[in-house]
Amino acid sequence: EVTRNSLEDSLLQLKCHFTWNLFKEGSISSHTEDRIRNQIEFLNTEFKATMYNLLAYIKHLEGENEAALECLKKAEDLLKSKQDEKAEIRSLVTLGNYAWVYYHMGNPSMAQAYVDEVTQVCKKFANPYSMECPELDCEEGWTRLKCGRNERAKMCFEKALEGKPDNPEFSSGLAIATYRLDEKPQKQFPVDALKQAMELDSENQYFKVLLALKLQKMKEAAEGERLIEDALVKAPGQTDILRNAAQFYKKKGNLDRAIELFLRALGSTANNSHVYYHLLSCYRTKVEQTHNTQAEASESKDRIELRKLTLDSMNKALERKPSPLNSYSDLTEFLEVEKCYRIAFGKESPHAEAQQLYERYRNLLECHRKSEELKALRFLKQFPISETSAEKAKVKHKAQ
Repeated sequence: EVTRNSLEDSLLQLKCHFTWNLFKEGSISSHTEDRIRNQIEFLNTEFKATMYNLLAYIKHLEGENEAALECLKKAEDLLKSKQDEKAEIRSLVTLGNYAWVYYHMGNPSMAQAYVDEVTQVCKKFANPYSMECPELDCEEGWTRLKCGRNERAKMCFEKALEGKPDNPEFSSGLAIATYRLDEKPQKQFPVDALKQAMELDSENQYFKVLLALKLQKMKEAAEGERLIEDALVKAPGQTDILRNAAQFYKKKGNLDRAIELFLRALGSTANNSHVYYHLLSCYRTKVEQTHNTQAEASESKDRIELRKLTLDSMNKALERKPSPLNSYSDLTEFLEVEKCYRIAFGKESPHAEAQQLYERYRNLLECHRKSEELKALRFLKQFPISETSAEKAKVKHKAQ
């Protein structure tokens, strides 16, 4: 008979998402699932299994345990198709996740059955319940990387490389983790790591765009642009490459090229509010440029069109983030978004289709502690917008 205490003791020894402490409470952004599903399309079998395991954990956190089991089944099938020792070791993560999901579903016998499967695999290689091996460290590293735990991810890949120093996958993970940590005060100098990863995995175009962005910071933009264009030719539909390439051109000041690439990225990740924000930022900059180059007296067709595009991008970002307060904390600093609002609407009274967005903005300002410091609030109060609305009540409730 399975006792709750003995089962819990076994579960806590498993190496899987439920014991890795991946997310802080409320830290899963609304577009994380969309990004994971998009990446699955372009990844090889093992990485797809890694993403399905993470997706299963997210589904569990959202209370969708049946959907979590479906994701775990996909991960399991992918790993079984490999039929090698490395895949069998990686399957320990999937089996551990199965055990935890069934435990939370109130099915201790099924949970114990998966714990027993873990035991059998571990006995084959090492010890019951868990084992120390580079493949599991790597699996944890990729998962932590996807969850933004870059420092811990770096440690996982370093540990994996201690066991297998020449492994291309482990080197690739370390290069990406090091790149992401480069913004920290303690510089990690990822250029050499990225170049090494490119040598070990020449087909991975993602390293090229990361290296290009790094070279751009080092005033070597010409070489960076060459890498960007090469990556775009070889992986024309990969969203993370399109998004980073767009960032490169945005920083370069080539806004038209950046907008083109952001729009292409939205073709496969339409629910990503961050991409809409970057589009919004590009359009805002173009509006400011037309403001500086054209006479105040005449509102050009280009400028009117840019305002419409800015407004459209903002609407789409908000549609994918139902809470305005959460939208802005995730998207960018509050004042930056406030600037985008003012530019989107100009100085005229908003037309009918903008009223709902305008009301959201006004409600946000009224609920935000900094609202009294913003000139826009005084400007907005001149418009006769309803003082009682479902939108306002919802935002005020969120703010309490």
